[in-house]
Amino acid sequence: MTPQELAEATAKAMYEADACTRALGIELIEVCPGYARLQMDVHPDFLNGHAICHGGLMFTLADSAFAFACNSYNISTVAAGCSIEFLRPVKGGDRLTAEAIEQTLSGRTGIYDIRRDESGGRAGGDVPGQIGTDQRHRDPRLTGRLHVADAACKGRAAQSASRRQQ
Repeated sequence: MTPQELAEATAKAMYEADACTRALGIELIEVCPGYARLQMDVHPDFLNGHAICHGGLMFTLADSAFAFACNSYNISTVAAGCSIEFLRPVKGGDRLTAEAIEQTLSGRTGIYDIRRDESGGRAGGDVPGQIGTDQRHRDPRLTGRLHVADAACKGRAAQSASRRQQ
């Protein structure tokens, strides 16, 4: 099984087991070793008292992207810490994209950058995340581990960053 096939199989198994992600309508758009891109529509019941998207729901999207990226090696991984900066309000009807990109992975610790964009490409928030792994395999038939996201995914991540800066 190639690293890409492992990442896809792990993501499929995770998505099927992730009731919260599915209940919120979060879609897994792309996964590669050390990388994931997810999208979510902002529904009317996602709005807070200011008629903007509740920050906890935006964080959930980012956290889900984080989870799919850091678990893409099929090693059960949980967050050791995470924070978010809300740069702009998000309105109902927007489609949010969260992209998690592995920056470093060493032993039981990795660092991922999570970028969240609104429909229209304006940056909505950045979520630098740090993870720690417990080294248990999700599915014994799926094994393997790499230490950096593959070149194709890093290329897509760079293109996405370039579009955000324009």
